[in-house]
Amino acid sequence: MDYKYIEQLLERYWQCETNLEEETILRSFFNQPEIPAHLQPYKEWFAYKQTAKEVRLNDDFDAKILALINEEPVKAHRITLTRRLMPLYKAAASIAILLTLGTAAQNSFRHSEERNGDYNYSNYEDTYNDPEAAYNQVSEGLEQIAACLNETQRSDTTDRKIVLEK
Repeated sequence: MDYKYIEQLLERYWQCETNLEEETILRSFFNQPEIPAHLQPYKEWFAYKQTAKEVRLNDDFDAKILALINEEPVKAHRITLTRRLMPLYKAAASIAILLTLGTAAQNSFRHSEERNGDYNYSNYEDTYNDPEAAYNQVSEGLEQIAACLNETQRSDTTDRKIVLEK
Protein backbone atom coordinates (compact mmCIF):
# COMPACT_ATOMS: atom_id res chain seq x y z
CA MET A 1 0.00 0.00 0.00
CA ASP A 2 1.24 3.47 -0.87
CA TYR A 3 1.44 5.92 2.06
CA LYS A 4 2.84 8.89 0.14
CA TYR A 5 -0.27 10.98 0.76
CA ILE A 6 -0.01 10.38 4.54
CA GLU A 7 3.70 11.20 4.45
CA GLN A 8 2.98 14.44 2.54
CA LEU A 9 0.31 15.33 5.08
CA LEU A 10 2.79 14.68 7.87
CA GLU A 11 5.35 16.97 6.24
CA ARG A 12 2.74 19.71 5.88
CA TYR A 13 1.58 19.10 9.47
CA TRP A 14 5.09 19.63 10.86
CA GLN A 15 5.36 22.86 8.85
CA CYS A 16 1.95 24.00 10.22
CA GLU A 17 0.36 24.14 6.78
CA THR A 18 -2.52 21.65 7.26
CA ASN A 19 -6.16 22.53 7.72
CA LEU A 20 -8.65 20.86 10.08
CA GLU A 21 -9.86 18.33 7.49
CA GLU A 22 -6.31 17.12 6.81
CA GLU A 23 -5.60 16.80 10.49
CA THR A 24 -8.78 14.75 10.88
CA ILE A 25 -7.52 12.44 8.11
CA LEU A 26 -4.22 12.00 9.96
CA ARG A 27 -5.99 11.24 13.25
CA SER A 28 -8.28 8.66 11.66
CA PHE A 29 -5.31 7.03 9.89
CA PHE A 30 -3.30 6.71 13.10
CA ASN A 31 -6.32 5.31 15.00
CA GLN A 32 -6.27 2.22 12.76
CA PRO A 33 -4.89 -0.98 14.30
CA GLU A 34 -2.37 -1.65 11.48
CA ILE A 35 0.15 1.10 10.77
CA PRO A 36 3.43 0.71 8.85
CA ALA A 37 6.59 0.47 10.98
CA HIS A 38 8.15 3.67 9.68
CA LEU A 39 5.01 5.64 10.70
CA GLN A 40 4.60 3.89 14.07
CA PRO A 41 6.45 6.61 16.11
CA TYR A 42 3.77 9.16 15.12
CA LYS A 43 0.85 7.03 16.30
CA GLU A 44 0.90 8.30 19.90
CA TRP A 45 1.05 11.89 18.66
CA PHE A 46 -2.21 11.62 16.75
CA ALA A 47 -4.01 9.02 18.89
CA TYR A 48 -3.80 11.09 22.08
CA LYS A 49 -7.54 11.79 22.17
CA GLN A 50 -8.36 8.09 22.16
CA THR A 51 -5.81 7.30 24.88
CA ALA A 52 -6.93 10.30 26.93
CA LYS A 53 -10.50 8.98 26.93
CA GLU A 54 -9.28 5.67 28.33
CA VAL A 55 -7.38 7.24 31.23
CA ARG A 56 -9.56 7.24 34.32
CA LEU A 57 -8.96 8.15 37.92
CA ASN A 58 -8.90 5.22 40.29
CA ASP A 59 -11.40 4.83 43.11
CA ASP A 60 -9.17 6.00 45.93
CA PHE A 61 -8.19 9.25 44.17
CA ASP A 62 -10.81 11.27 46.07
CA ALA A 63 -9.72 9.79 49.39
CA LYS A 64 -6.07 10.66 48.71
CA ILE A 65 -6.91 14.25 47.77
CA LEU A 66 -9.12 14.71 50.84
CA ALA A 67 -6.37 13.30 53.04
CA LEU A 68 -3.91 15.80 51.59
CA ILE A 69 -6.34 18.66 52.11
CA ASN A 70 -7.00 17.72 55.75
CA GLU A 71 -3.32 17.54 56.68
CA GLU A 72 -1.98 19.92 59.29
CA PRO A 73 -0.74 23.08 57.62
CA VAL A 74 2.95 23.81 57.82
CA LYS A 75 3.56 26.65 60.21
CA ALA A 76 5.86 29.35 58.98
CA HIS A 77 8.65 30.49 61.25
CA ARG A 78 8.74 34.18 61.98
CA ILE A 79 12.13 35.61 61.34
CA THR A 80 12.91 38.64 63.42
CA LEU A 81 15.04 41.54 62.30
CA THR A 82 17.77 40.47 64.70
CA ARG A 83 17.87 37.01 63.17
CA ARG A 84 17.92 38.46 59.65
CA LEU A 85 20.85 40.69 60.50
CA MET A 86 22.79 37.92 62.30
CA PRO A 87 25.18 37.32 59.36
CA LEU A 88 26.00 41.03 59.34
CA TYR A 89 26.67 40.95 63.09
CA LYS A 90 29.00 38.00 62.60
CA ALA A 91 30.85 39.75 59.80
CA ALA A 92 31.20 42.93 61.89
CA ALA A 93 32.50 40.93 64.86
CA SER A 94 35.04 39.18 62.63
CA ILE A 95 36.26 42.49 61.25
CA ALA A 96 36.48 43.96 64.77
CA ILE A 97 38.56 40.98 65.94
CA LEU A 98 40.90 41.29 62.96
CA LEU A 99 41.35 45.02 63.52
CA THR A 100 42.01 44.50 67.23
CA LEU A 101 44.59 41.81 66.56
CA GLY A 102 46.24 43.94 63.89
CA THR A 103 46.42 46.95 66.21
CA ALA A 104 47.80 44.82 69.05
CA ALA A 105 50.45 43.34 66.77
CA GLN A 106 51.36 46.75 65.43
CA ASN A 107 51.68 48.21 68.92
CA SER A 108 53.74 45.26 70.14
CA PHE A 109 56.18 45.74 67.26
CA ARG A 110 56.34 49.46 67.90
CA HIS A 111 56.98 49.00 71.63
CA SER A 112 59.65 46.37 71.02
CA GLU A 113 61.48 48.89 68.83
CA GLU A 114 61.25 51.47 71.61
CA ARG A 115 62.55 48.95 74.18
CA ASN A 116 65.56 48.18 72.04
CA GLY A 117 66.38 51.87 71.65
CA ASP A 118 68.89 53.76 73.76
CA TYR A 119 67.48 55.48 76.82
CA ASN A 120 69.18 58.58 78.09
CA TYR A 121 68.83 58.27 81.84
CA SER A 122 70.69 61.52 82.44
CA ASN A 123 67.56 63.48 81.38
CA TYR A 124 65.49 61.90 84.18
CA GLU A 125 65.21 63.88 87.36
CA ASP A 126 64.06 62.70 90.75
CA THR A 127 60.97 64.44 92.05
CA TYR A 128 62.01 63.79 95.65
CA ASN A 129 65.36 64.67 97.10
CA ASP A 130 64.65 62.75 100.27
CA PRO A 131 64.28 58.94 99.75
CA GLU A 132 62.15 58.63 102.89
CA ALA A 133 59.57 61.11 101.51
CA ALA A 134 59.42 59.15 98.25
CA TYR A 135 58.92 55.91 100.21
CA ASN A 136 56.11 57.46 102.29
CA GLN A 137 54.35 58.72 99.15
CA VAL A 138 54.54 55.30 97.48
CA SER A 139 53.33 53.48 100.61
CA GLU A 140 50.33 55.86 100.92
CA GLY A 141 49.35 55.12 97.32
CA LEU A 142 49.64 51.37 97.84
CA GLU A 143 47.56 51.58 101.05
CA GLN A 144 44.80 53.41 99.16
CA ILE A 145 44.80 50.74 96.45
CA ALA A 146 44.65 47.97 99.07
CA ALA A 147 41.73 49.69 100.83
CA CYS A 148 39.78 49.95 97.57
CA LEU A 149 40.42 46.29 96.75
CA ASN A 150 39.28 45.19 100.23
CA GLU A 151 36.12 47.26 99.92
CA THR A 152 35.21 45.74 96.54
CA GLN A 153 35.81 42.24 97.93
CA ARG A 154 33.46 42.94 100.83
CA SER A 155 30.75 44.30 98.53
CA ASP A 156 31.08 41.27 96.21
CA THR A 157 30.63 38.81 99.08
CA THR A 158 27.58 40.67 100.45
CA ASP A 159 26.04 40.71 96.96
CA ARG A 160 26.57 36.96 96.70
CA LYS A 161 24.98 36.39 100.09
CA ILE A 162 21.94 38.45 99.10
CA VAL A 163 21.56 36.48 95.87
CA LEU A 164 21.90 33.13 97.67
CA GLU A 165 19.34 34.14 100.33
CA LYS A 166 16.72 35.03 97.74
